[in-house]
Amino acid sequence: MNRVCNLFNIKYPVIQGGMVWCSGWKLASAVSNAGGLGLIGAGSMYPEVLEEHIIKCKKATSLPFGVNVPLMYPEVEKVMNIIVDQKVPVVSTSAGSPKNWTGWLKERGIIVAHVVSSAFFAQKCEVAGVDAIVAEGFEAGGHNGREETTTLTLIPSVRKATSLPLLAAGGISSGRSMLAAMALGAEGAQIGSRFAISEESSAHHEFKKLVTELGEGGTKLSLKKLAPVRLIKNEFFKAVFDAEQNGASAEELNKLLGRGRAKKGMFEGDMKEGELEIGQVASLISEIKPVKQIMTDIITEYNSVRKEMAKGNSFEF
Repeated sequence: MNRVCNLFNIKYPVIQGGMVWCSGWKLASAVSNAGGLGLIGAGSMYPEVLEEHIIKCKKATSLPFGVNVPLMYPEVEKVMNIIVDQKVPVVSTSAGSPKNWTGWLKERGIIVAHVVSSAFFAQKCEVAGVDAIVAEGFEAGGHNGREETTTLTLIPSVRKATSLPLLAAGGISSGRSMLAAMALGAEGAQIGSRFAISEESSAHHEFKKLVTELGEGGTKLSLKKLAPVRLIKNEFFKAVFDAEQNGASAEELNKLLGRGRAKKGMFEGDMKEGELEIGQVASLISEIKPVKQIMTDIITEYNSVRKEMAKGNSFEF
């Protein structure tokens, strides 16, 4: 059996990304109920709000789910204690060093995955004792590596660097792209953008609608002096782009970003002045569907393409 499925006790090797302003209990429980591993995104929640989402998620599914915790979160200790108290089985960490919390979580019986953007950090994860690695390429919407390494290059590089169960992230939204990632050495996929534009996502409807209308080139990696994210090209993006072109400092970019900019866009629906994060794969998303249908589409296509390739695409030279 697949190592990712074994580790997380799930039917399909699909993890939903823990995305800010998208990944509440409704999305996480729907993904878990559909056979994957749903993640609640702690990055946009106060500790007491996270606890409420965990309690609701436990009522909505009897299957494993997890919490994504950006380690730069200011109240990370409170969040970790809530996760332990609520007996959440899986934690996915990102945006920080895995050695700070991995041992503590594992001592309390929690499975730990960590998100990386390079083979170097994948090796650090193995030393820190994580159970699985999520390697996220440049195509992703969330926090990216400054090196801009694509998923196609990153996965085989990380596969060489570590023996741990490996999930690919960045640019994956379908069974075909998941199969491609697995051919490169991944054992599953973490999918963000496709689930962000599901019916159960807590993102604003206007944000979901805008994503379904984006074409190629509708996003760009930005804010590299802060924490690199991929943004939809709206008025706020243009202000960021102009500032970066003019050599704005990290402090100036922080001032431009302000507080609550992502909430303003993705959660409250300001499509002009909000920070709108989404992956490059947005150009392939044309419909807002329920999670169950998205998962069925992914697994059906994965199995179909795999059979096709086994039949007709073998070559001898």
